[in-house]
Amino acid sequence: MRQTWRWFGPVDKVTVADARQAGAEAIVTALHHIPTGDEWPIEEIVQRQAEVSVLPDGSPSGLRWDVVESLPVSEAIKTQSADWRGDIERYKKSLTHIARSKIETVCYNFMPVLDWTRTDLAAPMQHGGTSMRFDIYDFAAFDIHVLARPSALDDYPKHVQDEANKRADAMSDAQIGRLTSNIVAGLPGAAEHWTIATLREKLSDYQHIDATRMRQNHIDFLSEVVPYAEQLNIRMCCHPDDPPFPLLGLPRTMSTSEDFCTVLSAVDSPSAGLTLCTGSLGARPDNDIPAMVTEFAPRIHFVHLRNVTRQTEGVQCSFFEDEHLEGDTDMVAVLSALLAEESRRREEGCADHEIPMRPDHGQDILSDLQRGAQPGYPAIGRLKGLAELRGVMHALTTQTRQQAALGEHAGGAAPQEMRHAASDA
Repeated sequence: MRQTWRWFGPVDKVTVADARQAGAEAIVTALHHIPTGDEWPIEEIVQRQAEVSVLPDGSPSGLRWDVVESLPVSEAIKTQSADWRGDIERYKKSLTHIARSKIETVCYNFMPVLDWTRTDLAAPMQHGGTSMRFDIYDFAAFDIHVLARPSALDDYPKHVQDEANKRADAMSDAQIGRLTSNIVAGLPGAAEHWTIATLREKLSDYQHIDATRMRQNHIDFLSEVVPYAEQLNIRMCCHPDDPPFPLLGLPRTMSTSEDFCTVLSAVDSPSAGLTLCTGSLGARPDNDIPAMVTEFAPRIHFVHLRNVTRQTEGVQCSFFEDEHLEGDTDMVAVLSALLAEESRRREEGCADHEIPMRPDHGQDILSDLQRGAQPGYPAIGRLKGLAELRGVMHALTTQTRQQAALGEHAGGAAPQEMRHAASDA
């Protein structure tokens, strides 16, 4: 897999030079300063490519802008309101400029109002570092007592309500302010940034939009955009919901295998695919991620590799961002399935046989704790994760070559012990 690194542009405290030292082969970035719904001018894309291509001292970085993450979809498109058709036309123009710049993979999401959501951006870990965390009780306390959403109580079981009430009563004004900021102010890569007032206003736009309608709006968007993307040789890949369950009464439609199957079957094109995010999907206990890799393998155009540990029972749960090889997802099995898909593509002569991946998020450790980088995107924590993932991939590919060599030596049949070893991996 092609090892990439997310970079938030010149404002990012983790530099392109840091990415190169981490061993990244390409950069994932976007034009975060351009408002959602506006066209991306080709001059801005070219400028960002130039910024990626050089180090702070002006020497070549040897890196290129490989994946757009994200070209955001406007709220107007998601709700099919206001000038949503105009937004689609501007989206197509942005895709034209991206294609002219020789970038072929575009990540987006279809999450309503809130992008990815956490309640704590620096939860203490036992090793002394910090990690991002989603706490269902704190989130419910915000929803019920701070946002004061009228139907909030309907969305939480009694034990969650009771604990949320206790936490709300115990929170200081500073704690409430920090929780509110973490949830509504927007995280790195989020398309919009809200206040309590604007969040309430945006929620009202979804009063009559359920999951079925939201899913159809997504399919309508893809039906307009994907044929155009096909002509441009662009692969669109939708990031799953994060967390993969409803929040604030809003519909979530890209959380499960069934969700993916519905959307991808409705828009059956190689240009309509997935960003497989093991961390987002792993926050839901009924998602079998290795099986999902196998099921949707040909439509996986981009991969985010991270791990979470769930801390409460049920679909609507608390979790924290664990180390990349820890947590509830079998990362070795995921990587094995992805490498098998790459092998299949190579054998079939596919131009896109190499799948771009990046070490998603990371715990703040060592000098990360003083750097103050974007939440979830530290330098050392991601470097550690990438090194671990690279080691697993190296072990798996080496094992595959050894199996092939032994199989040829034995007339095509690998010894039983090697087959067992592959199964164990």
